[in-house]
Amino acid sequence: MLKIKLFDEEHEEDLEEAVNAFLENIPESKIKDVKYQVSISDSLRAKEEPTIYSYSILVIYSE
Repeated sequence: MLKIKLFDEEHEEDLEEAVNAFLENIPESKIKDVKYQVSISDSLRAKEEPTIYSYSILVIYSE
């Protein structure tokens, strides 16, 4: 049975730590795929609202 695990963080280092901690408990042979995505949201009112970064990873694995 395939399963997925989603990770989403505002900082790359936080994402890396979370994903690595999860992967420590999964045998490498069970990992089917890993998808990475970065999203950026920038306000037209730059002084009032900061740019928001979202770093995401989807891990597809089997049980």
